[in-house]
Amino acid sequence: MSESKAVIFGSMGPQLSADEKAFFRDERPWGFILFGRNIVEKAQIADLTAEMRECAGRPDAPVLIDQEGGRVQRLRPPLAPNYPAGAELGALYGNDRDKGLRAAWLLSRLHAFDLVPCGINVDCLPVLDVPAPGGHEVIGSRAYGTRPEVVAAMGKAAADGLKAGGMLPVIKHIPGHGRADADTHLELPRVRATHEELAEVDFPPFHALRTELMAMTAHVIYTAIDAEAPGTISSKVIGEVIRREIGFDGLLMSDDVSMNALSGDFAARTRAIFAAGCDVVLHCNGDMAEMRAVAGQTPVLADKALRRAEAVTAAFSTPDDSDGDELREAFAQLMATA
Repeated sequence: MSESKAVIFGSMGPQLSADEKAFFRDERPWGFILFGRNIVEKAQIADLTAEMRECAGRPDAPVLIDQEGGRVQRLRPPLAPNYPAGAELGALYGNDRDKGLRAAWLLSRLHAFDLVPCGINVDCLPVLDVPAPGGHEVIGSRAYGTRPEVVAAMGKAAADGLKAGGMLPVIKHIPGHGRADADTHLELPRVRATHEELAEVDFPPFHALRTELMAMTAHVIYTAIDAEAPGTISSKVIGEVIRREIGFDGLLMSDDVSMNALSGDFAARTRAIFAAGCDVVLHCNGDMAEMRAVAGQTPVLADKALRRAEAVTAAFSTPDDSDGDELREAFAQLMATA
């Protein structure tokens, strides 16, 4: 891997501006992330992702997207069908475990059919959060269920489906966002559950998928672990819980550094993210002034972070030989039984 900075950036529109090209060539981010503002049609997306990789100087640079189904889905008709949310798949699991697991695998495999031709090779899926009574609806129907064993089983099936399609998953939002009482895009939630409650319900899905190669943090305060700092910038949450108790040793990226759950200017936020033990900082909105501030405090990938990043890029594989039309029909038939 050529020398890259430990950052994933978004961009403003369907093509890179001259300023963005120059900035990305200078800063050499490890990866990129796409949103609806970047999406017009498939050839355009493929051109954009190719240009991003050229600017980064690496043909294997990860390009991420949030393509879950339900309300979090960046590619929409006619580029991709409107897919069901995780809760709908979980309801199928509730009626028939095998059908639910098959549906989760199939949906991820279909995401790969939609995304890989566009040059997108990482999906920020599965959502491993376990909603709790009183939790904010920012997770809600995105979750596969309210029992950790269901979320873990469905999450594993979803991750396996992505990998069968030549993509890689990102497990999120470690160590658990389901109890959060606020939307982290807008404010900082506080979870007051005991450590024992968290260990019984919230952590197990992440422990079950701890060998996946990428995870995204939660901007959530867990008062039983660290009453002052949200997980993304808490060395206790990252070191004691994510790395030790859950046992995740893959590439740990922050959730979006521009969310209002975090405070301080962007330089301070970025420094705090790395000081806490994150490997990579994520900045999504494409704002150039913010990106410059983030880049100014972002180190080059080195040591354990570099090892984890290299493990990611080494794991991209050729998709299996599944027939897309057959899988779409199989998925439609399964969901018709839900």
